[in-house]
Amino acid sequence: MDAAVNQNNRIGVLEELLNERYSVRAFLAKEVDRATIEHLLTTAQRTASWCNSQPWQVVIASGEAKERFRKLIYKEASGGLGDDYDFPPPREYLGAYLERRRESGFQLYNTLGIVRGDKAAYAKQALENYNFFGAPHVAIIHTDEPLGIYGAIDCGAYVSNFMLAAQALGLGTIPQAALARHSGLIRRHFNVSADRRIVCGISFGYADNAHKVNSYRTSRASVAETVTFVDE
Repeated sequence: MDAAVNQNNRIGVLEELLNERYSVRAFLAKEVDRATIEHLLTTAQRTASWCNSQPWQVVIASGEAKERFRKLIYKEASGGLGDDYDFPPPREYLGAYLERRRESGFQLYNTLGIVRGDKAAYAKQALENYNFFGAPHVAIIHTDEPLGIYGAIDCGAYVSNFMLAAQALGLGTIPQAALARHSGLIRRHFNVSADRRIVCGISFGYADNAHKVNSYRTSRASVAETVTFVDE
């Protein structure tokens, strides 16, 4: 095969996966078999990391273990408790970042028929994070505390590759910073050692393609908006 054609085929596969992937907010109850999950994890393990440290560790809860965790974290979140991030959340969103956040939020609310300004409905929908949107599996990603922000960045790359591998295997995912609001609970429940820091969660499984919440797609900024070329 001509090298240029082969390159186009390979970038085409990546483009297809990136264009298809979205944050799934309604899953089928069907569980993913262990062999498929392990295939996903083996693929994601190829993620590049600072000095090849590979700082990510992953806890995956399924079945009754997932249900116990779901009930526990939902109870804490719905009771207004938690808010103990290991990494500080964004201080505020400004400019284009605020506009993109609002666009994404209003797309979700409009799709679900939630009236703009209905804060009670907003809060109810936010709590669905703690039901894992009905996903049969939830992964918790954590990193080594001494590595600081570099460990978290490496975990971010891992999360991206986890989602792309899942997409290639016919699975849906949603990365969830919301779960990291309850780092203390997660650490206690899963016996995660004190020298580890909770980065985020990923709920995953088979997407419910018939559910309206999975019908919209967010936009992306252009290259011109995000890249500066310096040639001289």
